[in-house]
Amino acid sequence: MTRPTLQDSSLSPLLSTLSELIRQARHKALRAVDTLQVQTCWNMGRHIIEYEQAGAARAAYGKQLLPTLAKALTAEFGKGFDERNLRHMRSFYQTFPIWNAVRTELSWTHYRTLLRVDNPQARQWYMDECATLNWSTRALERQIGTLYYERLLVSQDRPAIKQEASVNLEPLNRSPREFVRDPVLLEFLGMPTVAGLFETGLEQALIDHLQGFLLELGKGFAFVARQQRISTESKDFYVDLVFYNYLLKCFVIFDLKRGELTHQDIGQMDMYVRLYDVLKRGPEDSPTVGIILCAQKDASVVRYSVLHGNEQLFASKYTLVLPTEDELRAELDREQALVEARIR
Repeated sequence: MTRPTLQDSSLSPLLSTLSELIRQARHKALRAVDTLQVQTCWNMGRHIIEYEQAGAARAAYGKQLLPTLAKALTAEFGKGFDERNLRHMRSFYQTFPIWNAVRTELSWTHYRTLLRVDNPQARQWYMDECATLNWSTRALERQIGTLYYERLLVSQDRPAIKQEASVNLEPLNRSPREFVRDPVLLEFLGMPTVAGLFETGLEQALIDHLQGFLLELGKGFAFVARQQRISTESKDFYVDLVFYNYLLKCFVIFDLKRGELTHQDIGQMDMYVRLYDVLKRGPEDSPTVGIILCAQKDASVVRYSVLHGNEQLFASKYTLVLPTEDELRAELDREQALVEARIR
């Protein structure tokens, strides 16, 4: 007796349906386990806090409370209840004292990562973005480590932006400025230096690591084409990379430059954006956005060009090596100082 296989045409639809049901059931089971684990950790943190706050009679335990609990719980239930994890559970409840404010789409590992973010507004933003965009824990760690939130704030060209201020980063007015990052961190390409790198090499590397590039670009980007031709009556031009942002409802075109930003680069991108609007933009699309990715940019070039105040044309500096957090914060402080100087 032969067993039916996927090659049997009569069984293929049924097998496909059953396979999908099994995959969905397993996915739901895993999500349910994650949600239950998060809720259990939250409740454990709550009980620990309530015990500690119960009065002087229990204060005698002091610093010995968590080590004592960890020893007893580990002996009974195994790994996952050491002193460090219990400390995370307590911090979890202190940070999110209202259960309904917890995003159950995220795992306990996500929340342990989020607890490292001190700024409440940044932490809330990371949590919401992570749940909305389904970031893995690795992706979340990268975004926090590269100061994604802070880079987005600085890129909005707002005066005197304070980290403690409550800033809504959602595209309520669908401004392109809400999505542009500066600097753009491309450490995932694995290229140690820009020396000897041509634009074609950078372009190919971005295509090879498209998922990482989309993560760095942010919400709503979909890849359209590379080296897309746009033509006038007498000449052809080629746009390095083309994306569509479904939140902005517009095309976003990129021009890659290995050196320092020049006036000629800006003029060329301005022409590309105008041409793309005429030749490719649909009746329901918003105006095309152009972004020049360059290795360096001079503040005066930006200030005295069509980039200044332009809502459709931007220049962002990219780096191939991930700076330290201190270096990145210093870079953002310099960018913010330039922004405020331009506004004055």
